[in-house]
Amino acid sequence: MTLRHIPTQPIAGQKPGTSGLRKKTKLFMGPSYLENFIQSVFDVVGCAGKTFVLGGDGRYFNDRAAQVILAMAAANGAARVIVGRDAILSTPAASHLIRLHKTDGGIVMSASHNPGGPEEDFGVKFNMANGGPATEAVSEAIYARSTEITEYRTIAAPDVDLTTIGRRQLGGMTVDVVDPVSDYAALMESLFDFPAIRAMFAGGFRMRMDSMCAVTGPYAVEILEHRLGAPKGTCLNATPLPDFGGLHPDPNPVWAHSLMEEMMGPDAPDFGAASDGDGDRNMVVGRGIYVSPSDSLAVLAANARLAPAYRAGLRGVARSMPTSAAVDRVAAAEGMAQFETPTGWKFFGNLMDAGKVSLCGEESFGTGSDHVREKDGLWAILLWLNILAVRRQSVAEVLCEHFQRFGRNYYSRHDYEAIPTEVADAMFAKLRAALPGLTGRIFGTLVVREADDFTYTDPVDGSVSERQGVRVLFDDGSRAVFRLSGTGTSDATLRLYLERYVPGPEGLDHDPQAALAPVIAAAEAIAGIMAMTGRSGPDVVT
Repeated sequence: MTLRHIPTQPIAGQKPGTSGLRKKTKLFMGPSYLENFIQSVFDVVGCAGKTFVLGGDGRYFNDRAAQVILAMAAANGAARVIVGRDAILSTPAASHLIRLHKTDGGIVMSASHNPGGPEEDFGVKFNMANGGPATEAVSEAIYARSTEITEYRTIAAPDVDLTTIGRRQLGGMTVDVVDPVSDYAALMESLFDFPAIRAMFAGGFRMRMDSMCAVTGPYAVEILEHRLGAPKGTCLNATPLPDFGGLHPDPNPVWAHSLMEEMMGPDAPDFGAASDGDGDRNMVVGRGIYVSPSDSLAVLAANARLAPAYRAGLRGVARSMPTSAAVDRVAAAEGMAQFETPTGWKFFGNLMDAGKVSLCGEESFGTGSDHVREKDGLWAILLWLNILAVRRQSVAEVLCEHFQRFGRNYYSRHDYEAIPTEVADAMFAKLRAALPGLTGRIFGTLVVREADDFTYTDPVDGSVSERQGVRVLFDDGSRAVFRLSGTGTSDATLRLYLERYVPGPEGLDHDPQAALAPVIAAAEAIAGIMAMTGRSGPDVVT
């Protein structure tokens, strides 16, 4: 082994977003790009004598990046790295391993739900010792270090064999290659009523699980088919592929259209689900009925006691600001604490570490609990199965009873993708400038009660996060939220979140887009999205 100090210079743009650094794969494969970022991580968090977890979602460049990171960890003095076999780990499984082995953190290679391949996206993020994404302070420090870096350290050594489970040595560093699935599957079995779910499948319950050729496949097959007895073939697209089989691994009705077609068809299974590139997101569908992520979060909060791990009740719930307030109504009825945070799972980590919440969720198909410090797609799917097994009802029946009890928050997200950055920035500058004059203005039947740019003060550490999304709140409880996404790799994505509450018992079964029509019209009048972008409508509606 030869230690090498490689001269380098800063590369512009290595600023992590809401969940790590995501860029085009070819950029990551370019000279010193990955190395600069990883050295910046090690310089900030420290490496000598430490233990880390390493794994990724199997997308293109995952295998090569793992070898680069291992060589750099050894050169920087790490004592041990725990790696998933073939450098594969779902994001929630990586979080679990960090917590299970009490490591000093972990490096996750993923661009989440973004497409994979040589012409598509790659990503890297650092997770803290609690298993959650790096805090804003750590992310800012990593970025600052990337702007002044002058060298990175690596070793000249053969690649580590990551294809078989076992212990290896890389210089003075131990590399433990582990089964990526077994520890996570055991955790799930400890949380949920597997006998009840197994009996439901044995009774003829039919399910379709679409892993979208991404990392959740092996986890789903092991848990659903092997441990719970679901029929072979329940899990589709279950082999992770470097390009996700050409699929866009984003579990929403647009990209999981094959699943949606089957679930809305004449011979639909009882339950359908999908997960994303790195396994932290989920979509839930019943026979003939789609469950929005915000409604899913509320249903899980209302029924969590049916699962063994949550039988004593939830300490509290939290949602990202753009997520609908449906879960707030459950919290109020159940006497639970409720928190509203900026988008980004790292904000939930503080609340969970402080024991303030047990269940968290985002409208972007992310749900999880304090069993790990990441959102967890398969966990949410298993909790739904637990609820259906105990209640012995269909998804439609569970939703109907939920709306009758709590009312319905009609909700939708409209995405305007690939907007030129300068156009997006100009639109938001104009929108922010208009905020002081919006209060009291009338748009159709809606009167603006309040308009602001959301600021969050963390109740645990007092940190303040500003400019987290523009909110326009109307006097009937409706609202429109405007936010630029931080998870893309080029241009900008405008996300428009729309919400309207109907208390019931009447008006609970309308089409969401029709129910939201007054809010959609008001949002367009306020922001002028179509005029400024030249678009005739959103690219994706969920």
